[in-house]
Amino acid sequence: MKPIHSIITPTLSEIKWNLEISDLLLQKQLALKSILESHFQKNILEIRVGFKTLGISWKSKLPFKEVQALMDQFEEMEEYAPLSNKVWQIPACYDVDLGRDLENLASAKGLEVEALIDLHSKNNYRLHFYGFLPGFMYLQGLPNVLFTPRKSVPDASVPAGSIAIGGNQTGIYPSDSPGGWHLIGQTPIILFDPSNSPPVWASPGDLIKFNPITLEEFKSIQQDPHQPVWKK
Repeated sequence: MKPIHSIITPTLSEIKWNLEISDLLLQKQLALKSILESHFQKNILEIRVGFKTLGISWKSKLPFKEVQALMDQFEEMEEYAPLSNKVWQIPACYDVDLGRDLENLASAKGLEVEALIDLHSKNNYRLHFYGFLPGFMYLQGLPNVLFTPRKSVPDASVPAGSIAIGGNQTGIYPSDSPGGWHLIGQTPIILFDPSNSPPVWASPGDLIKFNPITLEEFKSIQQDPHQPVWKK
């Protein structure tokens, strides 16, 4: 099914796919994003990726007909650039002192805490996009058994680095924030640093792997939280 291009304002538009979230859809999104940036580089401020969307901010009135013609050509493509095989290894401490919801979530799922940790840390998660907060990664690949509705009453304060589950996704809070996801652990590394360019180290399409560490290792890494993320 062809994506739909809609005008939101004279300088903002959205392209939306009515497809299931998948690696193939992300391939299409990133491919079209690259084509649009190349073709309209002088008139595009930013293109933001969503789970099924591209949000485009234009410097001046958007060239709707030109975009539509380019999208028609794009639909004839049969192959897209492969997604990244880069795997970022994130140190993750699944200690009950750092994951306030870990024990309750394990109990609700009928799992031992260790089994929940194994399930959460065994998969590679695909980074689809950043949103909600600067540097907040929306990750796909959570095992079905860990799907959990968001909290009915959000927490007033969630510490930076908190690893959480919300719905069918997992993510990491890059900064202190209110939040409605279930907290199961924490990473000691810095996820978002506006003094860096770019301020994040992973790109949409990359893979994220949680590497379990002890509380002692967590405290040790905290002494140098800007150290490079482990990359495979």
